Amino acid sequence: MPNATLPPGPAVSETHHADLCVVGGGMSGICAALAAARRGLRVALVHDRAVLGGNASSEVRMWICGAHGRDAKETGLIEEIELLNLARNRFLSYPVWDTVLFEAVCTHPGITAFLTCAVTDVEMADATRIRAVKAWHLTRQCWVRVEAAMFADCSGDSVLRLSGAQTRWGREARDEFGESHAPAVADRKTMGNSILLQLREIDPADHVPYQAPPWVHHFPLDHHRLSRTGHGKDNFWWLEIGGEDDTILGADRTRDELYRMALGAWAWIKNNPDGRGQRWELEWIGALPGKRENIRYVGDHTLTQMDVESCGRFDDLVCHGGWTMDDHPPAAFRHPGDPTTFHPAPSPFGIPYRCLYSVNIANLFCAGRNISTTHMAMSATRVMATCATMGQAVGTAAAIAVREGLTPRAVGRQHLRRLQAWLMDDDQFLPGWRRPIPALTRAATLTANRGEAEALRDGIDRRLGSDDHWWRAAPGDCAEYRFAAPSAVGRVRLVCDTELHKTRRLPCSVPLKRSAGGLPDGMARDLRLEGQRADGSWALLQRVTDNHRRLIVVPVTGAWQAVRLVLESTWGAPETAFFAFEVGHAEETGDFAAAPWTSVPVRRSGAA
Repeated sequence: MPNATLPPGPAVSETHHADLCVVGGGMSGICAALAAARRGLRVALVHDRAVLGGNASSEVRMWICGAHGRDAKETGLIEEIELLNLARNRFLSYPVWDTVLFEAVCTHPGITAFLTCAVTDVEMADATRIRAVKAWHLTRQCWVRVEAAMFADCSGDSVLRLSGAQTRWGREARDEFGESHAPAVADRKTMGNSILLQLREIDPADHVPYQAPPWVHHFPLDHHRLSRTGHGKDNFWWLEIGGEDDTILGADRTRDELYRMALGAWAWIKNNPDGRGQRWELEWIGALPGKRENIRYVGDHTLTQMDVESCGRFDDLVCHGGWTMDDHPPAAFRHPGDPTTFHPAPSPFGIPYRCLYSVNIANLFCAGRNISTTHMAMSATRVMATCATMGQAVGTAAAIAVREGLTPRAVGRQHLRRLQAWLMDDDQFLPGWRRPIPALTRAATLTANRGEAEALRDGIDRRLGSDDHWWRAAPGDCAEYRFAAPSAVGRVRLVCDTELHKTRRLPCSVPLKRSAGGLPDGMARDLRLEGQRADGSWALLQRVTDNHRRLIVVPVTGAWQAVRLVLESTWGAPETAFFAFEVGHAEETGDFAAAPWTSVPVRRSGAA
């Protein structure tokens, strides 16, 4: 049979329209897209890989790290996604994690995702505003053009710098901002890239020596870096280079060298005469190195070492960090000393809204490791759970910007309190701030069949030091709001205890024997909400079963004399806790009020 006629070359193009175009589908981009879509925006998410997650995806497999300490753990969208993973992915498989992220984003109303689609150009409306981005769709082999009112660069590499946005690269001189940890002279050196290995545990009787290919690096048995490893609990983050090169233009050189290093390191472990490698086989090696640093945007504020050290007590705080200032030497693996320096930093510390948009491009947000910081501050803000909270802040701010026809800067000047209230209503933690309480909740009489329940409406949705801020309940227990007269209720808002102190990390090795995980056993599984009519009879408002969310918002209609929460079961523990149970109108957030900063315990540490 004759060959089929091939289509013409890549001249096909298509244009899509959105309110917000998010570039980059890592954890910050995912949270930006979700936050904006949930506030009613049409969102286009353009991502250059086939799977979502960026450094957290199955292609790289870096842990999602964030603020140290139970009191500072990130909540909001990142907690929602990680809980969904515990529900869907019982054995914590990275390929299954990819599908969880696909479900969270690609099946969400209002989001159109363009995967394997790399932005190559920016079209400007004028010198200060982006009109559209142009991207090459690798699998469909066509050009995709996305027009939008707002753009958010969550790519990590600051791809939208093509707009002419002001940027920074490298380490600032010590005297530019007065940072004691900065080098004396500025340079373009950065932290490097890492390639990860994952091991599978085996019976030592099945050990087979590893035959390394001739092109890998061979290390002496007393190598100072390798001597610290050889077990399955190491994810090999210290296999790092590239900080003395250009981590964008030199990406291929860096990847090739990392392969030589990684397989040589595995040969060192597997064939070591001390037998340390006989219980392990190489399960996986990353095909894509994970990046730590390159280009950062300049915003209306540049976060510094001193901002971090002083807890970031900004009036325009919209997200937070709490990772130590974790600075890797540019020489990385070739550096003769420690692979990182942990400079003391508090947890939590605040990050201001002014760091999350461009100083000179009027409709450009940024979220992730590319926000407006110095190199030293970025060493604490770059981890993915922190970046996710930035994404949620940006997506929420974009919703206000589009709704009001404002620039990102104007949102901060005219609607800052509204932005902060919306973020806290969506379970974003803002250290030192108390969440607004609906007027209907404040006016009602609150009772419970056991214990004191007033913490359910104190506006603080987590434990803070010795203050629990919760109401504990066993199956069958209930809490109730009673109104002076039948009152219209638009929604009920609950915040469950999800045991934030327990890790959500995916494993970096596969043990010989492993058990299925799941949701925290001290979390509410089944519950119901009931409303009392004026005649005294009760009606079911909503039953929630097999719950996997910390934040539960239930729409309600009608006028009710009382509304009560009844716990039916947990995921295994004899009791659970709730941090919030509130009733209000559909979009009510109440009056914004600040709590004293001393209400938030700060953990200070110089080690991760």
